[in-house]
Amino acid sequence: MTFHQFAYRNVVRNIRIYAAFFMASFFSVFVFFIYSMLVFHPKIENGFLGTVPIFWMVIAEIILVLFSWFFIFYSMKAFLEARTREFAILLHLGMERRQLSKLVFLETIIIGTISIMFGILFGYAFSKFFFMIVREILMLDDLPLYFSWEPFVLTIAVYLSAFIFISLFSVHFAPERKIIDLMTGSKNVHVNVLYMKRKAIIGIVFIMVGYILALLTTRTTLFTFTMFIPILITIGTYYFFSDTAQFIVDRVKNKKQVYWKKSRMLPIAEQTFILKNNGKMFFVVTLVSTLAFLSVGLLAALSSYTSQYDTLNPLGLIYKGHINNPYEDEHIASIVSELEEKGLSYHLTSFTVLKQTSSTTGYGVEVFKESDVNNLLFSYGYPMVRLSQGQGMFIPYSEDAINDLSEKVVHTVLLENNVSIKIDQVYPKLIFPSSIVGLNSIIISDEDFKKLIHPYNGFPEFEPGYHLFTFDIPQWIETKEIGLPIQQKVAQEYLKDDYLLPYYFENAGLNYSYLLSAYSLFTLVGLLVAAVFLLAAGSFIYFKLHTNLDSEKRKFDVLKRMGISDGELKKLVTKYLFPQFFLPWGVALIHSLFAFIALQNILENIANISIVKELVLAFGFLIAIQVTYFYLIRWRYIAHVRD
Repeated sequence: MTFHQFAYRNVVRNIRIYAAFFMASFFSVFVFFIYSMLVFHPKIENGFLGTVPIFWMVIAEIILVLFSWFFIFYSMKAFLEARTREFAILLHLGMERRQLSKLVFLETIIIGTISIMFGILFGYAFSKFFFMIVREILMLDDLPLYFSWEPFVLTIAVYLSAFIFISLFSVHFAPERKIIDLMTGSKNVHVNVLYMKRKAIIGIVFIMVGYILALLTTRTTLFTFTMFIPILITIGTYYFFSDTAQFIVDRVKNKKQVYWKKSRMLPIAEQTFILKNNGKMFFVVTLVSTLAFLSVGLLAALSSYTSQYDTLNPLGLIYKGHINNPYEDEHIASIVSELEEKGLSYHLTSFTVLKQTSSTTGYGVEVFKESDVNNLLFSYGYPMVRLSQGQGMFIPYSEDAINDLSEKVVHTVLLENNVSIKIDQVYPKLIFPSSIVGLNSIIISDEDFKKLIHPYNGFPEFEPGYHLFTFDIPQWIETKEIGLPIQQKVAQEYLKDDYLLPYYFENAGLNYSYLLSAYSLFTLVGLLVAAVFLLAAGSFIYFKLHTNLDSEKRKFDVLKRMGISDGELKKLVTKYLFPQFFLPWGVALIHSLFAFIALQNILENIANISIVKELVLAFGFLIAIQVTYFYLIRWRYIAHVRD
C-alpha cells in the first residue's frame, strides 16, 4: 500500500471523525457558490438590482471568503485535536513528523476536494430554487438558471487555495507535543483556573458603559458613539469570558445552599474548567452570533420601513419652491407632460403656504388654506376639513403627533396680521410626508387666510412662505423616471455645504426604488451571511465537544458505574451543555438587543418607525433555531457517552 493509498483509506475508514470537518467545509463552499452564481448572473449586466452597484456585492463576497477561511481554519484545528491519539500511535510506530505533516496535508486535500465537488454540485442544484426566491424578492419577471464558467472557477480557486494554505499553516506552525501528551489527550493538560478580579470588574464595566451609550444614542451622537461602543463591547466581552464568568461561578460555589443542592455540584464545578479552557472560543462564538443577530435584525428593520413606506409617503411627487421661484412654471409643466406621456393618472393640488409668527411661542408657523387642503383630501378620499372663522387645526407630522396634539388647545394670534386663532383639533391622518410639513403647521379657514396680507416679520432674510405642488398618483411606484433632471439637480445641491436652489423635488417612486434595491441587496447578502455565522457559531461549540469526547465519555462512565440512572445522566448532560451553548448566544442576544434599542430610538426620531414587532419575530425565529440545534447536539452527545 502506497502512502497516498494510506491517506485515502484513512479518510474512508474514519468517516465519523472527518464528518464534522467535511460538513463545515461543504456548507462554506455551498453558500459561496450560490452567491457567486448570483453575482455572475447575466441579468446583473442589465441592472436587475436597480441602482445598487455591483461593488457592494463584491465586498459582501469578500467578507464571506474571509470568514469562510477563518471557519475552515478553526474546523481544521478541532479536527487535528480530535486525532491526537491517532497521531501519537503513528509517531510511536516510527512515522517521522515530516511524514505525519504530509499525511495531514494529503487527507486535508482529499476532504477539501470532495467538499468542493459536493458543495458546487449541491449549490448548482439549489441555485434554481434560490433564484426563484430572489425573483420574488426583487419582483422580477424571470431569473433563469444559467451555466457559466466564472462561478465554478472562482469557487474552486478560492477554496482549493484555502485548503492548501490552511493545511500547511496548521501543520507547520502547530507547537510540537510529546507522544505521551498526544496519547493522553487533554487529560494531563494543566488548567489554570485562576482569574483576576480586576479584569472581571473591567469586563462588566465596559459592557455596561457600552449599553448605556447605546441607550443614549441619538442622531447627533450616532457617529461618535458607534466608534466607541463596538470597542467597549468587544473588550468587555473578552474579559467577561476570561475572568468575569469564572468570578461569578466562584461566588456561586461559595454559596453552599445552592452549590451543594442535588446534582448541581458536578455541572457547576465543571463550568470552572470549561470557562477557562474555552474562554477564547466563547468570545469568538459571541461575536459571530452577534453579527448573525445584527444581520437578521437589520433585515427586519428594513422590512419594517419598506412595509410602512406607503403610509409614511402618501404622495407620489412633491414640488416645493419659493413664492418667486422662476423655474416653477417650467418644472410643473415638464412633470405634467411626463406623467401624461406615461399614461399615469394623477391629481394635482397647488398650495400657497404662508409663514406667520405665533404669539404663543414667538416662533414661525406655516399656515395652510382650508380649501387647498380639502382639494388634496378629496383625492385621498379622506374626510373634509370644516372650519369656522377663528378656528384652526393642527397638521400632524407623524403618527405619534396625532395623539400628542389631539388633546392640545392653543389660543394664538398671528402677529403680522393680528388674526386670532383657536386651535383645538388635529387632522386624524397623515396628509404630508414628515420631510415636507413643518413641526408647526396649521390649517385655517379661507376667510382668515385672506386676512394674511402682511408678510412674515423675517422677510426678506427669510422666505415669507412657499408654493407647494402635490401629485397624488395611485401607481406611484411607476414614477421613478418622472422629473429625473430636477431630481438630479436637487441631489447635487444637497452634496454642497449650502442648499441654494429656490425649489425642492421629491419622487416617492424613485426613492422607493432606491430603498427596494438596498433592501433586496441586504436581504440576499444578510440571509447568506447570517446562515454562515449561525452555523459557524454552533459548529465551533460542536467541534470543541467533539474534540474532548473521549475524555468526557470516561467521566460519564465513572458516574454510570457509581449507579447514576439514565434520566439523571440526561439531566447532567443538559446542565453540562446548556451554559456552553446558551451563555455565548445569550450574551450575543443582549448585545444585539441594545444595538437595536439605539436603532429604534434613531428611527423613531427620524421617520417615526417602529421595528419592535419585526425584531421580536426575527429574534424568536433565531432562538427557535438555536434551541433546536441544542437538542440535536444534545441527542448526539448523549448517544456518544452512552456507547
